[in-house]
Amino acid sequence: MSDQEISRLGFLQFAVKQGDINANLERVKKGLSDLNPLAGSLIALPEMWATGFVYENLEMLSAEMPSLLEELEKLARSYSIILAGSLPLRQVVDGSVSLTNRLYFSGTEHQLAPGIDKQHLFSFWKEDLWFKAGSQPKPVSLAVDTIVGGLVCYDLRFPEAAQFQCRQGANILLMSAQWPMARIEQWRVLLQARAIENQCFIIAANACGHWDHLQLGGHSMLVAPDGEILAEAGETEEFRVMEYNLEVQKELRERFNTVAGTPWSKDDAEKVFRLDDLRQVLEARRQVGQKIVFTNGCFDILHAGHVDYLQKARQQGDFLVLGLNDDQSIRSIKGSERPINEESQRARVLAALGCVDAIVLFGEDTPLHLITTLQPDVLVKGADWQEDEIVGAAEVKAGGGRVERIAFTSQTSTTALIERIKG
Repeated sequence: MSDQEISRLGFLQFAVKQGDINANLERVKKGLSDLNPLAGSLIALPEMWATGFVYENLEMLSAEMPSLLEELEKLARSYSIILAGSLPLRQVVDGSVSLTNRLYFSGTEHQLAPGIDKQHLFSFWKEDLWFKAGSQPKPVSLAVDTIVGGLVCYDLRFPEAAQFQCRQGANILLMSAQWPMARIEQWRVLLQARAIENQCFIIAANACGHWDHLQLGGHSMLVAPDGEILAEAGETEEFRVMEYNLEVQKELRERFNTVAGTPWSKDDAEKVFRLDDLRQVLEARRQVGQKIVFTNGCFDILHAGHVDYLQKARQQGDFLVLGLNDDQSIRSIKGSERPINEESQRARVLAALGCVDAIVLFGEDTPLHLITTLQPDVLVKGADWQEDEIVGAAEVKAGGGRVERIAFTSQTSTTALIERIKG
């Protein structure tokens, strides 16, 4: 399929039968039989189209996904088309089992891996209790001049999720969703907005019918790069496929291009705050519901272990504050020969890390004053510390927060680096 042009876009809109993989697969087969799509069609399926959101059974049902994907691959190949929709994926990382909501593409020369994971979990439906969020999605090249980015339902509300993929070359965005009828007008507006701001085609498959007592909205759509709705389903089962013209997008982007320009307009030095100023920043972020994460350290000679640790710390919430020991406090802890790099230089280098949102210097031997002043929602420390030994742990937990201990994946240390340089 990779050497064949994608000439048609379509969707299969149907009511997902909760927990019944065979019944849902039959709906897909019926839809394709009714459509009889021509070769070169890209057809979207709803979110979690084979299982639905039967949370308690998803881990068990995920064991059937490899065989289901094999069958879906054969089905897509029989029509010389590509089918794409999200399914639950079971993963074991460091002995821990997790589920992701993954958008798969079937019907290519080989099953595309690893697919595109849902980036934003809808906590109102308790998705964050059952799934692990994806990150850094990479669009997939399906054919000559056809690169497809993927969004899964709630991702639609986050412009950067679409923009990130379009700036990597995606000229089509494929949406797999179970969007409720109560917010169907927002569905329509957001799909058009994502198409307009990224000058891309959008193919969006939504489920219809009911999930528990919730009515799903249907209204699957095909949207042009200028926001024109090329096709829209109603509220009941509907299958659609139609031709599209990629030249429309090329002509639009030749006139003016909103995707290509990616200037670096930030000054990372602005991430370094005085404590009083940082308190105001955090208060504003709390008002919009963000979770504040805090960690601390000397970070004298920055190395890969530090970066990995800080990235994992940032993943624990929405805004990472790094408490950085000033020069005097490092000397009192590590001796007169440290630090190697003085505090302003260390702060400037750390500020250039995308995972670090704010830096504040402190002069005490411990960051307790910072922690009690800033009152983070999550306190992060290395896994070599026991929780009852972590400064500020009791105070954070008393305020309703939590403590996370993160293991260092690198054996590199600043002290070892210094000794190696001396040697």
